[in-house]
Amino acid sequence: MPPRVSYAAPPAGPSDFSHAWRALRHRNFRLFFGGQSISLIGTWMTRVATSWLVYRLTKSALLLGTVGFAGQIPTFLFAPFAGVLVDRIDRRKVLLWTQALAMVQSLALAWLTLSHRITIGEILALSVMQGVINAFDMPGRQSFMVKMVGDRADLSNAIAINSSMVNTARLIGPALAGLLIAATSEGWCFLVDGVSYIAVIASLAAMRLPFEEPHAAAASMLSQLREGWTYVAGFRPIRTILALFALLSLMGWPFMVLMPIFAAQVLHGGPHTLGFLMGAVGVGSLTSALAMVARRSVRGLTRMIPIAALAFGLGLIAFGLSRSFWLSMLMMLVTGFGMMQGLTASNTIIQTLVEEKMRGRVMSYYTMAFVGMAPFGSLLAGTLAHVISAPRTVIVSGAACLLGAAWFWSQLPAVRREMRPIYERLGIIPQPNLTLEENAEG
Repeated sequence: MPPRVSYAAPPAGPSDFSHAWRALRHRNFRLFFGGQSISLIGTWMTRVATSWLVYRLTKSALLLGTVGFAGQIPTFLFAPFAGVLVDRIDRRKVLLWTQALAMVQSLALAWLTLSHRITIGEILALSVMQGVINAFDMPGRQSFMVKMVGDRADLSNAIAINSSMVNTARLIGPALAGLLIAATSEGWCFLVDGVSYIAVIASLAAMRLPFEEPHAAAASMLSQLREGWTYVAGFRPIRTILALFALLSLMGWPFMVLMPIFAAQVLHGGPHTLGFLMGAVGVGSLTSALAMVARRSVRGLTRMIPIAALAFGLGLIAFGLSRSFWLSMLMMLVTGFGMMQGLTASNTIIQTLVEEKMRGRVMSYYTMAFVGMAPFGSLLAGTLAHVISAPRTVIVSGAACLLGAAWFWSQLPAVRREMRPIYERLGIIPQPNLTLEENAEG
């Protein structure tokens, strides 16, 4: 039986700032933070450059959605199998392979674009390749987090810092991409991204991790796959969180594939406008992530999930109605804040609740809910935008998010009842010697 770890918040004091960044005291996590901070800027540059390249070549909302679908559908198909693999083998090796293959994919995009040979078919093929890579990379990275921090009590802080890192890159990358595309071409963004993977590969190779015996595969992959599904489907807190985020991923998050249309047709701008809009999403998301870093406990996060979905939905509706650049920027701030607040809170709760032996498989279903439903959403968003216009599509998406927030709020009492014994065992909330109201998880 592993030693009991307390997740209770320490008393506030003059060390609040250092406490907010406590996960960085772990050498392996510092290496990861440094390498990923560089690599993710390149990743966001590629995302913006790819969408602008598709729009420049085709001027088609439908093809924007199709490329988004092609890049994300492999995650939906392969993530459950990736989760089983992640629970069986060395997670660092999984990440080394995914980062190396992602570097090859970005450099191929750079070569084809800079040599003026790129076609929509090649963009689709390379997007599929990236989707397959992501299917293994995301559950591997999320499951590896607990290994990097060592002390499980710092896990929630590591997740929040990781979110702040992603969103700092989301702020810097799109702005750099917009400037670079305007000055040169999309190919240079892909080249920068390809080279940036060297940083994260080097950081992974430099980590010092305790030796672990390979996991014995006592059961077949299909048996373990079934075991993971049974665990997720039978545990209400995780099931409910993933259901909400599957809905948000299907109806809400694909607004990103329509951003070139808003930049060019609705706001009458160019690639720099796209960069500013994407950067505004990054500012909102980064603000949210930093607020999560400053939290001293996971208590109260369940209430934040529907509130975040509400803010996300309202931001989308207002963005769809806006024809002003500055109002659109403000709504992207709100949307980014709501999106990241819900995402980080959900990740933290799931990683806190899940059993270690099931971590890879559960995070693979988290990947499916977060990324795997997005291809269907991208295709739906592109089709709807083609038929009823991009602004109306985003308004419909926002309304669906509001319905999801209302449904999750109705499920909160039952979710909290099942979470309570686990939180008590982990020391997050006191043992039941007070009234239910006094002990409420919040």
